[in-house]
Amino acid sequence: MKNIVVLGSTGSIGTQTLDVVRKSNEFRVIGLTCYNNIDLIKQQIDEFKPQFVAVKDELSAKKLKETVDTNTVILSGDGGINEVASLSNVQTVVVAIEGIAALIPTIKAIEAGHDIALANKECLVTGGHIIKKLAIEKNINILPVDSEHNAIYQCIQSGKKEFVNKLIITASGGPFRGKTLSDLKSVTVEEALNHPNWKMGKKITIDSATLMNKGFEVIEAKWLFDVPLEKIEVVVHKESIIHSMVEFIDGSIIAEMATADMRIPIQYALNFPNRVYVEGIRYLDVAKIGSLSFEKPDVNTFRCLQLAYDALEEGGTMTTVLNTADEVAVQLFLEKAISFNDIPYIIEKYMNNHKNIINPELNDIIEVDKEIREKIKREYMR
Repeated sequence: MKNIVVLGSTGSIGTQTLDVVRKSNEFRVIGLTCYNNIDLIKQQIDEFKPQFVAVKDELSAKKLKETVDTNTVILSGDGGINEVASLSNVQTVVVAIEGIAALIPTIKAIEAGHDIALANKECLVTGGHIIKKLAIEKNINILPVDSEHNAIYQCIQSGKKEFVNKLIITASGGPFRGKTLSDLKSVTVEEALNHPNWKMGKKITIDSATLMNKGFEVIEAKWLFDVPLEKIEVVVHKESIIHSMVEFIDGSIIAEMATADMRIPIQYALNFPNRVYVEGIRYLDVAKIGSLSFEKPDVNTFRCLQLAYDALEEGGTMTTVLNTADEVAVQLFLEKAISFNDIPYIIEKYMNNHKNIINPELNDIIEVDKEIREKIKREYMR
């Protein structure tokens, strides 16, 4: 039995991870964490009987303690989440917490010597240099759960690292593929949340609509696979059948294809190097696909992707500004305080005004995140 912890167990990836666990005899859930969804995590406690649970919101944690009648220890706050992330009798920690809030728990898990099944983008976007260095020092594996990076990870198994020529990250194009800037002026929140292929949380769905999601994935790929920026390409593939590709120096391209089901990359990350079938996953019927299409992304209309390339080229805390400005701008859009086209405008504005710290420590990243977050809120929240 492999002992696992799921950080962010009540979110989309967290619940799908537990579905994989539910249908397998290979895993024992030792710890779970959430922000404040105590109704759902109570159900998870009853089913999986973890030794430890941490709830970030302290009032919610107190309420949960009053309802739990098992031997599960209930912890609270950031300290509680960090404690669960670093439990000693664990092999793999699934990081499914949203946002930069996952950065410190991920570092704690690596410091404890745990392999990481990473479903969070912001850790590598803001602190990739710290996490990569620490993972090497601790000799642990970072197994990507994102479908695109999981696909690349699988494809790279086809050849040695030195044979890789280029990474090709696929993008569905989101709900506004083919639209112009003028078309996007009047986009509603409901339209932006209507993703054609995937069912995801609100933040990542908006990031998919702006193509910032692909920008984050470019930055992630640089840290995960140690590939320079010029060797990471994004192509729009509206069918979302090919989840990403790797081009090797001999001209061969290896692609990973599967139905749009996040349980496939989740099970791969949890079971690596083995593969298992999870009940309910549909096999891909290649004959029914018909055709697959590819096109270059429109970085003029979807400027967020270009801003991500720019931030990665600058390095340092510029990627933290990119991440934080995007997070706050997306929230403002969801609250209908700004327009869809304001999202890249706000991000670029704060990137242009930022005095970059080239080799940031963890405290630098946290301070820049706090500073940018407060500035945008002061300017745009009324």
